[in-house]
Amino acid sequence: MWIKDKYFELNTTEKGKKLLEFVRFCIVGVFATALHYGIYLLLMRIMNVNVAYTIGYLISFVCNFYLTAKFTFKSAANAKKGVGFAISHAINYCLHIILLNFFIWIGVSKQLAPIPVYCIVIPVNFILVRFVFKTKKMQ
Repeated sequence: MWIKDKYFELNTTEKGKKLLEFVRFCIVGVFATALHYGIYLLLMRIMNVNVAYTIGYLISFVCNFYLTAKFTFKSAANAKKGVGFAISHAINYCLHIILLNFFIWIGVSKQLAPIPVYCIVIPVNFILVRFVFKTKKMQ
């Protein structure tokens, strides 16, 4: 009962709503990141790491878009938001690939290199995606 009461209490203030939105973003992010990382670990054994990483990213991207729209920001998953989401993720993807190759280059194993990448790009991604889903032009 306490969790339900706390949820409703948080949901009544602007600060509380933003906190809940961030918590939902983290839940979706953990799922999408785990999906991406799992696909990468499976595919890197049979193909180039950049190709494996990209395939994992694309599959994760589709799931992430629908979950972000419906669950995180509680809005429609329309074409305008899809384009904005794709652009934000294109920027994010470039950052991913650059950092992945950098960490491998400095000696981090191919299996572990995505972990510091995620630590850097997830906050950047939150800012970009929140802009897409909260800007009035995208509504």
